[in-house]
Amino acid sequence: MEAEGTSILPIGDQFAPFTSSEFHLSRIWREFGTAVEWEIATKQFLYVWNPIRSILIVPLLQFAVAVCVIMTVMILLEKLFVGAISLVVKIFKLKPEKRYKWELIKQDEELGSSVYPTVLVQIPMYNEKEVYKHSIGAACALEWPSDRLMIQVLDDSTDTVCKDMVELECQRWKSKGVNIMREVRNNRKGYKAGALKEGLKHDYVEACEYIAIFDADFQPESDFLLRTVPFLMQNPEIALVQTRWRFVNADECLMTRLQEMSLDYHFKIEQEAGSFMFAFFGFNGTAGVWRTKTISDAGGWKDRTTVEDMDLAVRAGLRGWKFVYVGDVQVKSELPSTFKAYRFQQHRWSCGPTNLFKKMAVEIIQNKKVSFWKKVHLIYDFFFLGKFVAHTVTFIYYCVVIPLAVFFPEVVIPFWGVVYVPTIITLCKCMGTPSSFHLVVIWVLFENVMSLHRLKAAFTGLFESERVNEWIVTEKLGDANKINKPIVIDIMEDDKLIDSQLTEPCIPKLKKFKSRLSDRLYYSELIMGILILFCGYYDIAFSKKGYFLYLIVQGAAFLVVGFGYVGTPTPNS
Repeated sequence: MEAEGTSILPIGDQFAPFTSSEFHLSRIWREFGTAVEWEIATKQFLYVWNPIRSILIVPLLQFAVAVCVIMTVMILLEKLFVGAISLVVKIFKLKPEKRYKWELIKQDEELGSSVYPTVLVQIPMYNEKEVYKHSIGAACALEWPSDRLMIQVLDDSTDTVCKDMVELECQRWKSKGVNIMREVRNNRKGYKAGALKEGLKHDYVEACEYIAIFDADFQPESDFLLRTVPFLMQNPEIALVQTRWRFVNADECLMTRLQEMSLDYHFKIEQEAGSFMFAFFGFNGTAGVWRTKTISDAGGWKDRTTVEDMDLAVRAGLRGWKFVYVGDVQVKSELPSTFKAYRFQQHRWSCGPTNLFKKMAVEIIQNKKVSFWKKVHLIYDFFFLGKFVAHTVTFIYYCVVIPLAVFFPEVVIPFWGVVYVPTIITLCKCMGTPSSFHLVVIWVLFENVMSLHRLKAAFTGLFESERVNEWIVTEKLGDANKINKPIVIDIMEDDKLIDSQLTEPCIPKLKKFKSRLSDRLYYSELIMGILILFCGYYDIAFSKKGYFLYLIVQGAAFLVVGFGYVGTPTPNS
């Protein structure tokens, strides 16, 4: 029963001058009705809202559209450029062996093993129970004279069981004549960079001319050094030989397939183009060989960011050193198969570069040893486009601007800017893994979801906020045991302590299981999914721009990720 003096009136007919077509309030009120008090409140709200909308919000949104479209075109030109370079390299077979001096090391009976340089293999690890045997065993199986090879296991483990297992494994290989040392620290200062830096302080390292680095889940083929070290020996201007990652668990789940697509593009296209055009690219932190002299010349390992590998590479590049990428040499590795681990990894990979750029921008500009165009490549292409613009456009444009545009008819996004350009960029990036082309739509949706975390991490690094130096080791599940052809090392009859098959995990592989829904919720993804779905519904019901075709599936993708239905579930997921 309504109070005396009030009545239910449809607002659309009474206050038509104060309603706006973009909000369709008249239609809403006709369907649901409202009291006179609410009509007056709505009238007052529109009186305040309409000037703000027309003077501030619409111009700002249109400006955001223009900026995002320009950035998208910038990314398109960059993708076409690096794609064309990679295509030229492939068509004309301009492999590194043709661009640089490269010959296998020739045997000499008189000189014996002295024709081989002394190589140090560093394996940094931290509580790597599931994979430590793989990397140690593969390193010990490298084809290189035993008196010219040193293997250094940099064990920062805090788990006493894991520490004992690593020590036992090192002792087993040492008993076979392998020159292997396990080095430990009293603290984890500097994380991986700190471990690598401490490892170089030992006296025996002074005799090593080159340093190969492998993370704990990486397994180089036995001929790795034979194929990479000659580049450094025969080309004194080369400081780094980077090889390609090959993923042994790419088929573990859909998320690992999508990661493979992104990383294959990075290695096959971006690294190849950087190597060919500028003899510079970012060191990937593992599966590479450094000239020892270069590390000291560039100032050594620094722990000022979470991308110590990129930090060293940029400083070495500014000193005039050249890098070469050898894509034909592939090293087996493991992709993070849980979404939680992947998020932590992507935070580190996105936060570190922007933080490094903030610290090195002035140094790059003032550098006198490299050409103007190499500095342009470093600042514009390597840092600005690759580490900031890409994340900004992916999230702001596709997950914020386009959804909001459905509420404002005046905001116009050119059709070519919302369809043609993004499509061409996507086709360029998916060429790295043609076998997964059928997953391209899912890959795009997932990349847009991940852009939320990457952009947040990029700003964290840029403004050095709370999580800027957060370092969480990427969780390994021991999926390297899925290699088709396991490496088997012969052992003596009396060596029964540890199984010699390197691809057999040292502890049972974690079993998949169903976790409770509440344990795997990701609230930021859920909120974004709900908001984008609402924008899609609004487009269907009112604005009729046609964006709902994208908004509905993108919102659903956020919800799928938000409810934890990606990756392999683990007890902590």
